Amino acid sequence: MSNSNPFIESLYTLLAEERNAIDTLIRDSLHSEVALINQISHYIIHSGGKRLRPLLLLLAARLFNYRGTAHLTLAAVVEFIHTATLLHDDVVDSSELRRGHETVNSVWGNEASVLVGDFLYSRAFQMMVGVGDMRVMEILAEATNTIAEGEVMQLINVHNPELDETGYLKVIAAKTAKLFEASARLGSVICKRSAAEEQALSSYGSHLGIAFQLVDDALDYSATTTELGKNIGDDLAEGKPTLPLIYTIHHGTAEAAAVIVRAIEQGGGDQIAAVMQAITSSGAIEYTLATARKEADTAIAALATINDSEIKQAMINLAHFSVERRY
Repeated sequence: MSNSNPFIESLYTLLAEERNAIDTLIRDSLHSEVALINQISHYIIHSGGKRLRPLLLLLAARLFNYRGTAHLTLAAVVEFIHTATLLHDDVVDSSELRRGHETVNSVWGNEASVLVGDFLYSRAFQMMVGVGDMRVMEILAEATNTIAEGEVMQLINVHNPELDETGYLKVIAAKTAKLFEASARLGSVICKRSAAEEQALSSYGSHLGIAFQLVDDALDYSATTTELGKNIGDDLAEGKPTLPLIYTIHHGTAEAAAVIVRAIEQGGGDQIAAVMQAITSSGAIEYTLATARKEADTAIAALATINDSEIKQAMINLAHFSVERRY
């Protein structure tokens, strides 16, 4: 899987100094006297990923001309929290591929993956305490708890073909969008901006996160394994009802709906061809992407009261990228 994209490359260039500082901070902060933690941490660092959440925090801080160093620490914290959720997710989902590489649980086993995820969570909280700001602690503690709730909501809806679009959007708002929201919000909080500006950044991050997840849902049935960096149809194999499946159940033909219901109930990895045909015939991919574009447009609209600048434009471009990408 390649992260090569003109916009992402330009974003990396714009934030090059901060990114280099964060890379160093991440390496230093992951060090442990326990050899296995160091080994797995090194593997994680070099397994790719766009690091959009920390980049979003950096953009938000730069938007308001932040002059301190707390944004670097918090960007690393956000990345640790996100990575911890991925380590735990891959165990729950029995995933074998992540970002085009074998998952940690595939290489070292479920026990090591869960425990190193716990290490990352606890290290993240050690680092955020070091920032010495109770408002920052409050935001990240709430975000972490909400993400966990979202994970549980997703778990209880596995093999549930009755989950509707509203219920699904609630799941991803918690599971995926909450950390995007917290990342953008933190950039304004450490700059001591107004409540209105904080809310604008929070709304931007939340809608961006929902858009990002919906595109992932569409790509799960329209990209290639190489592009996506994981096995196509993984969500289906696990019996997860995502928006393309939900839409097909409610708006496809009776035959197409029956195929999807059966696949969700049984875990349809072996029914991928029939499911793909049902989804394609119903227009579910187009609907999912259109819904994602609406979320991206709402994210952009949230920035309307923020003064125009190179950084604001980069954030607008990030919203466009989130729905135009192929990985």
